[in-house]
Amino acid sequence: MDIKLLKPFHSFPLIALCASLILSGSLFAQGDNPLVDAIPTEWIPNVIHTDSELDVITLNGYDDFNLGADFAEPHVSQNPLNPLQYFGAYNINGAWRTSDGHNWLSSAPNFGTSPAGDPVTAYDGAGNLYYESMYGSISGCKVIRSTDNGATWTVAVTSVAGNDKNWMVADQTTGPYSGYVYTGMTPGNFARTTNNGATWTTTNTFPTQNLPGFMVCIGPNGTIDGGVVYAVTNSGSAFASTYTFYASTDGGQTFTLKSSQNFSNYVGTEVGGRNSVQNMRTRPYPFITADQSNGANRGRLYLVYASNDPPGNGNKPDIFCRYSDNMGTTWSTPAIKINDDINTQNNNQWHPSFWCDVQTGRLFVKWMDTRDTPTSDSAAIYASYSDDGGLTWAQNQRMSNQKMKINCSTCGGGGTPRYQGDYDAMISYNNQALAMWTDFRGGNFGSYVGYFPDFAMTLSTNSVILQQSGGTDIVTVNVPGVKLYENDAVFTVTVNPTPANGTISLDFPNGNTINTFPGSTDLRIQTSGDVTLGSYTITVQGTGPGGLPPVHRRTITLDVIVPVELASFAASTDKNDIILTWYTATETNNKGFEIQRKNEVGFHSVGFVDGKGTTTELHNYLFRDKNLLSGSYTYRLKQIDFDGSFSYSDEVEIEIDQPSVFYLGQNYPNPFNPSTNIKYSVPADGNVTLKVYDILGKEVSTLVDEFKQAGTFDVTFDASSLSSGVYYYRLNSAEMTTTKKLMLTK
Repeated sequence: MDIKLLKPFHSFPLIALCASLILSGSLFAQGDNPLVDAIPTEWIPNVIHTDSELDVITLNGYDDFNLGADFAEPHVSQNPLNPLQYFGAYNINGAWRTSDGHNWLSSAPNFGTSPAGDPVTAYDGAGNLYYESMYGSISGCKVIRSTDNGATWTVAVTSVAGNDKNWMVADQTTGPYSGYVYTGMTPGNFARTTNNGATWTTTNTFPTQNLPGFMVCIGPNGTIDGGVVYAVTNSGSAFASTYTFYASTDGGQTFTLKSSQNFSNYVGTEVGGRNSVQNMRTRPYPFITADQSNGANRGRLYLVYASNDPPGNGNKPDIFCRYSDNMGTTWSTPAIKINDDINTQNNNQWHPSFWCDVQTGRLFVKWMDTRDTPTSDSAAIYASYSDDGGLTWAQNQRMSNQKMKINCSTCGGGGTPRYQGDYDAMISYNNQALAMWTDFRGGNFGSYVGYFPDFAMTLSTNSVILQQSGGTDIVTVNVPGVKLYENDAVFTVTVNPTPANGTISLDFPNGNTINTFPGSTDLRIQTSGDVTLGSYTITVQGTGPGGLPPVHRRTITLDVIVPVELASFAASTDKNDIILTWYTATETNNKGFEIQRKNEVGFHSVGFVDGKGTTTELHNYLFRDKNLLSGSYTYRLKQIDFDGSFSYSDEVEIEIDQPSVFYLGQNYPNPFNPSTNIKYSVPADGNVTLKVYDILGKEVSTLVDEFKQAGTFDVTFDASSLSSGVYYYRLNSAEMTTTKKLMLTK
C-alpha cells in the first residue's frame, strides 16, 4: 500500500444528520418487508460516515480509491464538460466529489429535510449536476442542483412522489430535449423537468410497477439525439420478475408500452421472501441504457440483469445482457452471458451496474464475483465491456485489488438476508470508465472507486538523496501490467515545496509516455545552485492522453543534504594488529567505507564498514586489520555513495615493530563451547607448533605446525568433536616452550 493523501474531514455534519433522522423518527419504519427496498428505520443507527485515513490502496501497482465508510448504494456521474470531475453519493447523503480524478472530498449537501436514501445523480450536457434522494418517511424524492461539481447547491425541490426505489437521468445531447432531466419512482410515477430542475411535472404513472426497480434511460430516435426516453418497470414475483418496457418520443410527455418480458428468475437463494447470496440480499433490477453514440449500434437499447443459471432456487447467478433494436418491442435471444469464468455454475455473479459510452457506444458492465473463492463466501469486483453491441465481451477483469467477505456481520445493516446495498454504479467517457461500489474488506461499508480499463504504476524507489549541487539520480517509472488498457500512459512530475535557493530539475530523458505494456521510462532528478537543505515531495502522476482518466499518483521523498565530510583518519597498533579510526562531521547518501591497504602493485580492499546514510551528526568508525607481519603499512578509505559514486581519503602510514618476547595468551572465551581464540607471538623466525592435549597428556589437536616469521598471530581452536573437560595447549619453538589451561563446557 502506498500514497497517503490528506483530505478535509467532513464527517461531523453527516453524523449529526443521521442523529437527527434517528431522533425524529422521520424514516419509514416498516421492518424488513421483502417487497420494499427502502432502509428500515431501525437499521439507520448503524450508519457511520467516516473519511478514510488511507485514500489509495495499491497492490501490485493497481489502485483502489478508499474514500471512507458510508451506508452502501452509491451512484456516480461524470461532467461531460470536464471528465476529471466526478460526483457520487452513498446512503444516506454521504456525498463525494473530485475535480482531478484522484483526490476526493466528502460533504453532506442540504436537502432542507431528512434524506432517506437511494441517492441518484446525473449531469446534463451544460455541466449542471443533479442529486436526488428519497426524503422524510419516504413520500417522494428531493432534487438539488449544482453548477460547480457539488461544491454549492440550489434549494431542494420535490421531483417525484413515491414510496421506494427511484432512478434519474439527464439529457446530455444537443437535441430538442437537451437539458431535460427525467426521474421515476416506485410505484410507477414518472416526472421530468424542462427548466434545469426549478420545477418538476409528473407526466405518467405506470400501472405495471409493484416491485422496486423502476429504471429510466435516454437514447436517440433515428437522427434525433435524445429523442427517446425509456422506462422499465418491475412487477410480478421477486423470483420471476416481469420487466415492462415503455418508450417516449416527445421528451417524456407520453409513453407507449412496447413489451413485457420474463427474463429473470431467482438470484441465489430465497431467504425470507428475498433473493440472497451468502446472506446478502439482492434483487434482479432491470438495468437499462441506450447507445447515444454515432457508432454502428446507435439507438440500441440494452438490458443487464442477474439471474440463476440453471434457473431455480439455490443455484448460482450469472450476469446477462439482452438488446433491442426496436425500442424494446422485441429482444435478442438467447441472453448473452457476460461473465466468462470456467465452471460458472460453481460461482456467484450478481449485483451488476452498467453504462453505454456516449462518445463511442462501448458498453461497460461491472458486478460482484466469487470465482476467486472456491467456497464462494468472498467476492471481488469484476468488469468487462463490449464493442460490438453486446454480442461479445472482453476478457473479464478483476477491478478490486482485494477480496471481501460477503456476509459482513460487522458492517451494520440488518435483516435476514442482510441489507448490504442493493445497487451501485458505473460511468464512462470516451472508453474510460470509473466504478463506484461498496466494499466489505474492512468489515464495514467501505466506499470505493476504481478505474476500468486501467494500468498499474510503480516506481523503482520512493526515496532519493542528493547533495545541494551536482546531484543526479534516476527513478524508473514502470507500468508492470494493464487491465485491458490500450491508450498511452502519460506521466508528469512536480516538486513541493519549491526550494528557496537553487533548482531541482525534473525531466523524462526518454520521453514521458509509455505505450507498450509492460513498459517503463526514466525520471531524472537533478540539483544545482546549492539547493536549500531539507526534504521535498516529488509527485509523479500517470494519466491517459491529455491528462484524462485514469489518474494515478506516486510520491518520492527527496532529501537534499550536505556531502560526506571526513574530519579525521588515523592509525595505531596493538601487537600485530593495526587499528584504523576516523570520524565524520556530516554524511550524505553514504553507503560506507572500503578500507584499502597498499601492496607492491597498489591498493587493494581489506574490509568494508557501513556508513550512516545521511546525517549531520558526528559519527566515529573503527576497523582492525589483524595478524600482520612486522613492517610498514599504508592505508586509505574509499567512501562510496548509494548511487555508486566514490571518493578517496588521504593516506596514512604506520609501522608494526617485531615482537621482542615469546608469548602465549590465555584463550578467549574461557570456558568456551565449541570454539575459542588463542593469540601468540614469536620474536624470531623459526618452526612453531601449537598443540592441544587432554588431561592425560594425549594430543587431541594440532593448531600450528609450520615455519613462522617473527610476529603476533591468532588461531581458532574448534572443539566440536571433543567432550567437556579441562585441556592444555602448548606453544613450542626452538628457543622456548610454554603451556596454558583451557576449559571446554558443553
